[in-house]
Amino acid sequence: QVHVVESGGGLVQPGESLRLSCAASGSIFRIYTMAWYRQRPDNNREFVAAITSNGNANYDDFVKGRFTISRDNAKATVSLQMNNLKPEDTAVYYCKIGAIPTTGGLSEYDYWGQGTQVTVSS
Repeated sequence: QVHVVESGGGLVQPGESLRLSCAASGSIFRIYTMAWYRQRPDNNREFVAAITSNGNANYDDFVKGRFTISRDNAKATVSLQMNNLKPEDTAVYYCKIGAIPTTGGLSEYDYWGQGTQVTVSS
C-alpha cells in the first residue's frame, strides 16, 4: 500500500506564512509528479501547484508569486511554502502523488492524502 500524509496546516492571520509538508511511504517503486490541491468551502477541489520528478514546477495563477512548491526525492516528500496568505486561501489542502507501486505491474496511480486545514482569518 501507498500512504500519503500531509501536515502543517493551521490558523494564521492575513499576510502571514505557513508551510505544508507531505510524505509518501509504503510500497512505492517510483514517484512522478507531486502536487497540491485545495478545496475551499462550497467549492470543488482545485489545483494549486505541482512539481515533476526533475523539479519543474507550475502554479495556479492565484497563488503564483506567493506559494512555492519543492520536493525531496530521497525522502519522498513535497512541501508548499505559502506566503502572504489571504482569507481566500482558506481551504483543506490535499497532497497528490503520481506513483508506481511495487505491486501490480508498471501502471501509475494517483494517491491522495486526507488533507490538512488552512484557515486565514484575522
